Amino acid sequence: MNLYRSVRAVAGASGTGVIDWDAVGDAAKAATDPGSLDLSPEERAGYAADVRDARTRLRTVGDVEFELPDAIEVQNRHHWIDANIRTFERVMRPLEDRADGIFPGVARTVNTGTMAFMLSFLGSNVLGQYDPLLLAEGDDDHGLYFVHPNIRRVADQLNVDYPRFRRWIAFHEVSHAAEFGAAPWLSGHLESRMERGVDALTEGSIDRDAFRELDTAMTAVEGYAELLMDRAFDDDYEDLRRKLDARRRGGGPLAQLARRLLGLGLKRRQYERGARFFESVAEVRGVAAASKVWEQPDNLPTEDELDDPGLWLARVDA
Repeated sequence: MNLYRSVRAVAGASGTGVIDWDAVGDAAKAATDPGSLDLSPEERAGYAADVRDARTRLRTVGDVEFELPDAIEVQNRHHWIDANIRTFERVMRPLEDRADGIFPGVARTVNTGTMAFMLSFLGSNVLGQYDPLLLAEGDDDHGLYFVHPNIRRVADQLNVDYPRFRRWIAFHEVSHAAEFGAAPWLSGHLESRMERGVDALTEGSIDRDAFRELDTAMTAVEGYAELLMDRAFDDDYEDLRRKLDARRRGGGPLAQLARRLLGLGLKRRQYERGARFFESVAEVRGVAAASKVWEQPDNLPTEDELDDPGLWLARVDA
């Protein structure tokens, strides 16, 4: 980790865009210890078994058919940063194409530094990720990533069994793969709302309906994954959830500020609200009924239905 090199990379941001993505990568990685990827054969076999078992159990519990991405990677922190620079660049491109700054050089430096800080913070904390590659062009496959140094470090910090913790993370991320695999339309649905929202922002307005629909869809994504995990994982994991939540609420002022700026509190609200919705549905009609949410876009719950699952059950006849 070299903070001086990180600052120098940001200060040297150049190009014609409002963000110098090469400088973002250099700065974020310079500020982040990559961590060790020295896995034993047993660990490599463990990751593979966890993912394979999660796929089998989730297919059975959810009564959903899906395939795993071809791109399944055990990464260090720098690998994760590289993968997500491509993601952020795709999402930001529409804004960059239409941005008009008064002091473009200064704006580019500030924007580059902000993105580098975000990716460095996330790269040091993300445990696993299912990447649906939203807004990607061509035939790129979805990705499933495990940030091994972070999984190892957090298991030690929480004083929990490392193989069990690793397996829990695998089940969570494969749950997201199950959703996007069972609903081929889901990526396009999310992309269209993102594009509408970004188009409005570039025109100086806010498309509240687009962001509301995006929030509702992501609440369903997070909540359904929690339901599947809860029913498919080997044993009760309340101890893992409790310890991890306590860790997320802790940290110094800088870490807490970063979480707020990155909207991580919103993600927590989404999975808690979504989990309540799907648990209510499953208690009345079973997990297979809850899985009907992925049959077609119209089966996504509305804002009102998230707080009254009976309305959704009556509408979709689950």
